[in-house]
Amino acid sequence: MLVCALADEKYTTKYDNIDLDSILNSDRLLNNYINCLLDVGSCTPDAKELKKSLPDALENECEKCSEKQKTGSEKVIRFLINKVRSPAAAFTVAFPRLIEHKMRQSLRRFRPMLWDRLSKKYDPTGEYKIKFQDKAKEAGIKV
Repeated sequence: MLVCALADEKYTTKYDNIDLDSILNSDRLLNNYINCLLDVGSCTPDAKELKKSLPDALENECEKCSEKQKTGSEKVIRFLINKVRSPAAAFTVAFPRLIEHKMRQSLRRFRPMLWDRLSKKYDPTGEYKIKFQDKAKEAGIKV
């Protein structure tokens, strides 16, 4: 009985409906989450839950994750690694094309640095990078 109960254990789905696009497209929100994960900033309740479950999810290949959490994880990883981001509407209105282009380039260069900082904390030996390399490649994520 105890074995079955542990096998069915899942992470909370309380935050599964968080709007990831809003977070990923807001430098302020994204940085707040990253700072929480890196222990250099305060945490919202959902970021605190992520921070608590992240080491276990990495260790156990997200076996306790809901499908929405797996999809969301892939989306965030793809965003941080592949440097793909459409410009915010405000950029288009507020800045001439040249400045907009330069700012987008700066933001794209910044995201991989965030990924590197997270990797140093949560995968200091590179064990998980190797472990998930094939899955990432299949998903089109350039690790």
